[in-house]
Amino acid sequence: MKIKDIKENLCGMFKIEASVGDDLQLHNLVYDSRKIGLGDLFVAISGNKLDGHSFVPAAIEKGAAAVVVEHYLPNLPPDFPQLITKDSRIALSQLSALWYNYPDRKMRLVGVTGTNGKTTTTWLIKYLWQTVGGQKSGLVGTIRNYAGDKPLDSTHTTPESLELYQLFAQMLDEGCQNAVMEVSSHALKQGRVAACAFDGVVFTNLTQDHLDYHITLDDYRSSKGKLFTAPVLQQNNNSYAVINIDDQAGRLYAAGCPAAQVLTYGENAEAALRFSDYHHIDGGGVYTLNYNGNQYTVKIPLLGRFNVYNTLAALGVCLAEGLPVDDCLQALKTAPQVAGRMELVDCGQDFIVAVDYAHTPDGLLNVLAAAREMNPRHLIVVFGCGGDRDNGKRPIMGRIAGENSDFTVITSDNPRTEDPNKIIKQIQAGIDTTQGRYLIEPDRQSAIFAALKMAQNGDIVVIAGKGHEDYQLVMNKVLHFDDCEVVRELLAQILAK
Repeated sequence: MKIKDIKENLCGMFKIEASVGDDLQLHNLVYDSRKIGLGDLFVAISGNKLDGHSFVPAAIEKGAAAVVVEHYLPNLPPDFPQLITKDSRIALSQLSALWYNYPDRKMRLVGVTGTNGKTTTTWLIKYLWQTVGGQKSGLVGTIRNYAGDKPLDSTHTTPESLELYQLFAQMLDEGCQNAVMEVSSHALKQGRVAACAFDGVVFTNLTQDHLDYHITLDDYRSSKGKLFTAPVLQQNNNSYAVINIDDQAGRLYAAGCPAAQVLTYGENAEAALRFSDYHHIDGGGVYTLNYNGNQYTVKIPLLGRFNVYNTLAALGVCLAEGLPVDDCLQALKTAPQVAGRMELVDCGQDFIVAVDYAHTPDGLLNVLAAAREMNPRHLIVVFGCGGDRDNGKRPIMGRIAGENSDFTVITSDNPRTEDPNKIIKQIQAGIDTTQGRYLIEPDRQSAIFAALKMAQNGDIVVIAGKGHEDYQLVMNKVLHFDDCEVVRELLAQILAK
């Protein structure tokens, strides 16, 4: 890419300081100064902890040909090209799109946001696209990224914009016609998806989470809302939004969304996709769907009422994309289990063990409600809370566990740099406001073992918080830990006796 390409395609985004020719060749686009090579364009990002502008001299020493900055830097070498912009993160998103020749515009792109349900919803959308539509599809999300059936590494729910466009380019190279992605509130607030040409956007729900970053629920709500006011929705005559209007935030988003079509879902009588009569059946659930004047019986092999919402969100996308409703409902009968989302671990024991990613108050309440629907003799839950994150939700989750389970084992999640015992005490403060019985065991493996040993015929053990994760973050160390793996090992020991 050359400077003239930036001038022609991103007119007005940059003020270019220094005498630089339009034909200056830029070899790579980089925002991490440690990765700079000769001839690269370095984008200085102002982060929460570090300011990329302080690394500009180091980037120049390593061979950067030009830099993107948010203000003029007077102490650089004479005539060194500075591309000055209002917001470096948004500039990085736009530059990344240009660098990879706008791969997202050559696929149908859907973004899914919300506190809970993003992962399951995106997996269901991809599954229906491929099963019903026969369309090779990409996925960007928490568990793993995919280009069709080819797995790609995943490090963040929504990657930084440069890595995101690398993924889009890979998907296009693999022949993907569609892509669906989880869109986090962090990504929306930081402008990581500012350049994304979304055809469809989805809202699942909004409850307390990430207040360590957003500080207030209003900021969290408004950050999520950016996805539903994106100018690209107004510019695209085929754009659509699929929104849960059982949620108050969803009703606000739906009212102000400029998409060509707004398709709502929920139990609300005004919902375009309205469900009723949900009940649990062995291995899943069944509900009645009212859509477009017709009534359908929907069977899903996924546990919990919350998965009704996830399937409705996925259905909404596929209907907006023109897939037949009957074919979609038939395919949903054999929808795949998503790793770490009410994932059942069966080693021949006479009680049920479910591993779930629930790490928010609403998420924990939902999985415990789903477990209750299965009429257990006793419901036992094992959970902790992550360190260096929103500590306000810890006593709330303690209270929810105490009120909605028969026994709780409080343990560690990913304590990161915090003292696990401090986190546990904050959870304990919440459970102590209830009549709930509990045990404290900071070691997660020992906590799981304690829960499995006390479980009897007809009981359900829910192990919440980490889901698909195969690691535990302790004092800047990444330790191998997989809840499902640990459960299988411990059940083998218990059943062998």
